[in-house]
Amino acid sequence: MALIDVQDLWVTFKTDGVDVPAVKGVSFSIEKGETLALVGESGSGKSVTALSLLQLLPYPLAKHPKGSIIVDGMEVVGKAKKDMRKIRGKNISMIFQEPMTSLNPLHTIEKQINETLLVHKGMKPAAAAARVRELLELVGLDAIDERLNAFPHELSGGQRQRVMIAMALANEPDLLIADEPTTALDVTIQAQILELLLELQDRLGMAILLITHDLGIVRKMAKNVCVMTDGEIVEANNAEQLFSNPQHEYTRMLLEAEPKGLPVPKNEALPEIMGGRNLKVYFPIKAGFFKRTIDYVRAVDDISVSVKQGHTVGVVGESGSGKSTLGLALLRLISSKGDILFEGQSIQNAKWKTLRPLRSEIQIVFQDPYSSLSPRLSVAQIIEEGLTVHEGRGDPLERRERISDILKEVGIPPEAQDRYPHEFSGGQRQRIAIARALILKPKFIVLDEPTSALDMSVQAQIVDLLRDLQNRHNLTYLFISHDLKVVRALADSVIVMRHGKIVEQGHSKQIFDNPQTDYTKALMKAAFDLETAGSNILST
Repeated sequence: MALIDVQDLWVTFKTDGVDVPAVKGVSFSIEKGETLALVGESGSGKSVTALSLLQLLPYPLAKHPKGSIIVDGMEVVGKAKKDMRKIRGKNISMIFQEPMTSLNPLHTIEKQINETLLVHKGMKPAAAAARVRELLELVGLDAIDERLNAFPHELSGGQRQRVMIAMALANEPDLLIADEPTTALDVTIQAQILELLLELQDRLGMAILLITHDLGIVRKMAKNVCVMTDGEIVEANNAEQLFSNPQHEYTRMLLEAEPKGLPVPKNEALPEIMGGRNLKVYFPIKAGFFKRTIDYVRAVDDISVSVKQGHTVGVVGESGSGKSTLGLALLRLISSKGDILFEGQSIQNAKWKTLRPLRSEIQIVFQDPYSSLSPRLSVAQIIEEGLTVHEGRGDPLERRERISDILKEVGIPPEAQDRYPHEFSGGQRQRIAIARALILKPKFIVLDEPTSALDMSVQAQIVDLLRDLQNRHNLTYLFISHDLKVVRALADSVIVMRHGKIVEQGHSKQIFDNPQTDYTKALMKAAFDLETAGSNILST
């Protein structure tokens, strides 16, 4: 008997009084110790399917009009809440996509893991405390004595994800559901988490249901794969066969969706548009009753950078390396020491009145368009805000025409300008954010992780769009990312940062083909090993 057996599962959500199907007739099974990957883009029904196994959907708004879910011989569809509590965390545990929003910000790490042990195993406090320490050692968390009383915001992304895994493993579940477990992590941390999951699976003999849109991770982790789109499984096969001979058009599209191509060689004699000389951004660390400064976080530590007209400089490194701080400093959005040059003129000490006209020529596109676009404003209002600030009200009809033109340019229908951000997909929202930056015809744009929250196919579309816009308008980019595949497709030159310093910089081809420092080599290995990894795993 399979550990998990799902047959003809349907899920509907009540919307405006109508039951709208989100999952349509899905069937699959998972054996003990097996890894099955559910693959597809956002909105395909992956997470809804996984949450159905734990009956965590918002019932009664969500319903199962048809279908069966057997967990270790028990039917869970329609099972009472008190009975499901015995299954959740014991038979099946789940690692959620974003640990920062999944962990309780008001409770320490020890208390949160403790709760799982006290609820399901009825342990005494002393035994639970010993088990918490054992679990944190198991997932490789460092400095455990310091971490036990820490709160989630005091840990890095990788550390938080390790805590989530420790919580999920507390009761040694038969099945671990990993819902996009590495999406928000740097490439080196991502590799560590994947290796950790494989090691724990081998040691504990548990099954894993892996939910992801990243086929590189599937290559490394899964033996069997189900490809989902529009609520249906369109292809199911073992991973080796699926990657070598995909049968469905959608599967082939996913496999071809990674950002491709290389930037066209640029003229190195072109003038510098934006430059920083010996930039420093230090944040004070205060302690004691009087909050005296005892040290500094050196977020940007004596860095010089030059971005030439029409070029793209990629800035790569792990979280906390100072990438985004460097971009914000160049735009004069945070204070810094050193000198900042725009078109050869120093703007470091420019007053607000002098700097304001330049704001139309230097723009930024943020990582998460959902949080950077106001939910209270329509698309037209969001885009025209810059026009109003820099050009005044002007003719409303002319302004609306300009908004329509810029929306067409980024691939959004002009008639959509009266809709609101929540009515668009993640990729469409990012296109709107790019349109907002372009409406003022800037010369220099900082792109801060603009593709990290997007599906692979949408990433490829955004990369192609950015490349096309740069060629059409002679734009200059500072492209900040931890995704080296995207940087390789866009950047003419690359800066590698760590702990606020540049550890290596040079032409893109040289950095990717022949990295010089151990840190850069480790980044490259973590990023590109996933493309070819997994042959030994799939054969087992």
